[in-house]
Amino acid sequence: MKLTPCFFSLLLSGCFLGFALPTQADSIAWEQIPSPILFRGDATTAYRDPAAIYNAGWFYLYFTLVHTTPHQLPVSGVAWSKSRDLIHWTSPKVFTPLDPNLNYSSPGDVVRFGHAWVLCLQTYPRPHGERYGNEASRIWSLRSQDLEHWDTPHLLRVKGPAVPRQDMGRMIDPYLLKDKNDPGKWWCFYKQNGISMSWSLDLDNWTSAGQVAAGENPCVIVDGNDYVLFHSPPNGIGVKRSTDLQHWREEGLLTLGQASWPWAKGRLTAGFVLDLRHDPSVGKALLFFHGSDYPETDPRGGFDNHASLGLAWSDDLKHWEWPGKTSTNPATTSAK
Repeated sequence: MKLTPCFFSLLLSGCFLGFALPTQADSIAWEQIPSPILFRGDATTAYRDPAAIYNAGWFYLYFTLVHTTPHQLPVSGVAWSKSRDLIHWTSPKVFTPLDPNLNYSSPGDVVRFGHAWVLCLQTYPRPHGERYGNEASRIWSLRSQDLEHWDTPHLLRVKGPAVPRQDMGRMIDPYLLKDKNDPGKWWCFYKQNGISMSWSLDLDNWTSAGQVAAGENPCVIVDGNDYVLFHSPPNGIGVKRSTDLQHWREEGLLTLGQASWPWAKGRLTAGFVLDLRHDPSVGKALLFFHGSDYPETDPRGGFDNHASLGLAWSDDLKHWEWPGKTSTNPATTSAK
């Protein structure tokens, strides 16, 4: 999906693309989804780090949106789009400030807490054009009543309330999850020394609880008696399982159709699983991810541009389907 030159004016206004949206949430017509690409990046645009929620018949997709011009620093914000059928999406609307000193990005997930929706994300400062976010990168939460309008970010003090912000260390890629055994307990997973974990009873007061050796962009869901961790190694989507968040077993590496996708040849990463297998209107687990045309260090781009959002789905979290899949496009390598 390529945007017109009025890029940010359209984004900030939240205008719709030139088509009519379905008016009701019917069962998904999987065979009619034309492409695994949801939003296509180009030389000035990157779509990265997807997260999603399904509510009242709408799929809400949140993601990092990066815009690059020849004479300006890349700037990122977090945007949302919504769809009823996974085919027709509203034009992305950026809802965080556009400031290279902040670079809001990497939405982790959206959870329901009390009477509000809670979204977690990161700041990723690159004030001097650094390739990656500097040591001031931190993680935050925002609240909303309608999944579209969000309040002021609140710092996630996952090291505990006594640790000053300047001493928390560089941390990115937050993800919130309710404990599978204790409904009053919440976990925050984030990238620092592998994937670090903290727990809270109120999403404000946190206690550190160790790490797991993994990449970045954690996404953790509950499957039966297991926690399933999807994370990002240098390429692909790694999968681990645990019953207790302490002892983990490897479950393989997902590369989906990367071998035949020019838009994901550089890197396939940042997998987010929205498990709707028990929702009769969907009935599958959805895997959102991003792919880049080129490796992130390629002079043509691949980090701040040429990154696209993709979609796959599964009935069992092991075998994945996508539009145009053939028998020569295996979904999993090194699977166990």
